[in-house]
Amino acid sequence: MTDEQDGVAPNGDRHTGGARSARLPGRAAAGGGSRGGTTRGGKRGGNGGRRRKKEHGLAYKVFWRTVLGLAGLCLIGLIALVIIYLRTPIPPAHADSSKQVSIVYYSDGKTELGRFSTVNREDVKLDKVPKQVRYEFLSAEDRDFYKNSGVSVSGTLRAMWSTLSGGQEQGGSTITQQYVKNNFLTQDRSVKRKVKEIMIALKVDRKLSKDDILEAYLNNIYFGRGAYGIQAASQAYFGVDVDKLDASQGAFLASVINAPGLYDPQYGKAAEDRANARMTYVLDGMVKEGWMTKAQRAKAHMPKFKKYDPHAQQVSGPSGYIVDDVRKELEKKLKLKPEDIDRGGLRITTTIDKKSQKAAVAAVHKNVPTQTARLEALHTGLIAEKPDGAIVAMYGGEDITKSAVNAATAAHLQGGSTFKAYGLAAALQDGMTMETKFSGSSPLLLDKGPGGKPTKIYNDGHEQFGMLTLQRAFAVSSNTAFVRLNQALGTGKTLAAAQQLGIPASAPGMDQPSTTDILGSAAPSVVDVANSFNTISAEGKKADPYLIKKVTSVAGDYSYDAHVDTKQAISKDIAANLVNGMTGPLKDSDGTAHRTAGQLKRPAAGKTGTSSFYKSAWFTGFTPDQLTASVGMYAGDGTVGLDKATHNEDFYGGDTPALIWKDFMQAALKGEKVAKLPKTKHVKQTTTYSPPPVTTQTQAPTSTSETPSSTSSSSTSSTTSSSTSSTSSTTSSTSEPSPTSTTTTTTTTSEPPTPTSTPSPTRPTLPNTPPPARGEPRQSEPQPTP
Repeated sequence: MTDEQDGVAPNGDRHTGGARSARLPGRAAAGGGSRGGTTRGGKRGGNGGRRRKKEHGLAYKVFWRTVLGLAGLCLIGLIALVIIYLRTPIPPAHADSSKQVSIVYYSDGKTELGRFSTVNREDVKLDKVPKQVRYEFLSAEDRDFYKNSGVSVSGTLRAMWSTLSGGQEQGGSTITQQYVKNNFLTQDRSVKRKVKEIMIALKVDRKLSKDDILEAYLNNIYFGRGAYGIQAASQAYFGVDVDKLDASQGAFLASVINAPGLYDPQYGKAAEDRANARMTYVLDGMVKEGWMTKAQRAKAHMPKFKKYDPHAQQVSGPSGYIVDDVRKELEKKLKLKPEDIDRGGLRITTTIDKKSQKAAVAAVHKNVPTQTARLEALHTGLIAEKPDGAIVAMYGGEDITKSAVNAATAAHLQGGSTFKAYGLAAALQDGMTMETKFSGSSPLLLDKGPGGKPTKIYNDGHEQFGMLTLQRAFAVSSNTAFVRLNQALGTGKTLAAAQQLGIPASAPGMDQPSTTDILGSAAPSVVDVANSFNTISAEGKKADPYLIKKVTSVAGDYSYDAHVDTKQAISKDIAANLVNGMTGPLKDSDGTAHRTAGQLKRPAAGKTGTSSFYKSAWFTGFTPDQLTASVGMYAGDGTVGLDKATHNEDFYGGDTPALIWKDFMQAALKGEKVAKLPKTKHVKQTTTYSPPPVTTQTQAPTSTSETPSSTSSSSTSSTTSSSTSSTSSTTSSTSEPSPTSTTTTTTTTSEPPTPTSTPSPTRPTLPNTPPPARGEPRQSEPQPTP
């Protein structure tokens, strides 16, 4: 007998006992330990009757765990939203003074320079707004206004996704949400602000009636033209009260709020076309929703508009140009909308130094004649810039309400001999020195051009020079010597160096390299030239010019601080050599500005510039790594000679512009340390730029005579006048860019250095009349047509 016994359970099922039966579930012993089991279809006995659980795959587990996790997150999110909703009060509405007036300050952040618009709003009751006009706003902005709870879920999610992904700002907000944003919140794009907007909109929708919300919305929304609210907009666009609006006028007002700067026909045909397309959407929606019959829709048309004066509320006087350019920088650089600026309660601290600005205005008033002539008035532009690009003074004109063109940032003037500084920069980078010599003999005969006639280049007054070092040639501004330098450099290198230092590639004439481009046929703006010379002054480091130093808001919910980026455009050693080489026009007894700018009594460098037929006159200079200023002048629309406008025989950059520069610098630098000239060093060839593509090759280089020498060569004939050198041509001069003419913008196809952008790129289009054909006119630096 063994220890293992067979047995029968009381219920008749077989079972095994002992330890073995515990180890072998489902088995039963039969007589003497033989194997046994359940019958087919029977139950397993004892502990062996329990079935094993079915195991699920990994995908099944991941799926359900994900579902449960998301459900948990949704529950947590819902609880969080409820808490946020309960804890978010309806804030008090903005005060008019804080939400509708933005103030511009001088660099001290305390002294007011100007303001952006004043309040132009008159609240009206909803019953004053024609019912059809009300529904046109619903058709444009929120067709479910009377049905929804104040929030559009799909539109809000779309807008939030755009904000999170950094995409273009999206619409989709209900009228209630828009009202909340404009009346209670700021205009910043953030998820926090959007969530707050939703919560307040839900509460407002429960607290106020739909008609109350619509009334408040129509009295608050910005329509452009400085108008807030539908009553002010009715007057601004049509000269009628709101209750006199017809369906077409109402459809336009409902359309323009989408983007006043894009839909107002005052901005041209393209804006009118956009407004027409938007009105079509609005009116078609009216028919679709049953708010307008097809017959009424057929009568709708583009309404007639009241003439609008955009300068009616502008800051007058010279400060108006600064405030206008500050607005442009806020819109372009900081991406703020006009309504954000006008009613955002912004406090803008500019880079404009009060002392320097006062000095700029005083210098212009002292030296520019008040009585100009029977022709057009003189225009003077002045920009003063610190090494980091901060504009500390700007004179764009006497009164922006009388002349909208900013002569300092929006006008384009032929550069004249100013471009010789860029040729000098190219020469030093090509391995030449200030002692490299070129012949200054006059005239210089260039090969025949497409017209079949040869071109002659003259020095001003037909002056004759022998061999000139670049230092001496720059001081006396010898045209023939610099054209020979340009031939030695190769076509396009002067313009490429100009871009390298800060002249935009898009400036008129910058895409037209030629043998004579060193004489300044291209037409940059005053701020462009100031910035390029500032690069030289600041040890070769280029910084974009800027006007805005800091922005805050009275609500404390917006802030901006300028971040200055600089780029080493040319080497420090080459810049040092350039600075010393450019002192000649001021300190050389025969220098073109010796009697004017040369009397500054501080170490300084600079260059005069006078274009053909005296259409523009320049002086640009700096005290090294301290302050750069550029002065550019023109008359009328740019086609009038400065000599004729002032009844003078001539009008050179070394005269009035240089006197303005000298008087400004003396006052602006009073009490400041005296800057020193940098030490010069011998540098190897370090060309780091590529010339623009040659669109037309009009002249073939002639042989030059340049020999490095440490001996300065005297001229066979010299002058002690403060005039610049000039050229003459046997053919008529080219059609010159008008100071304010920018009908086309061109870019090069090469890869020149990154150009400097200006803070105010708006450049109006004015007539561009070519000068008359003459034989050898008495002129200053004409640009020859081969």
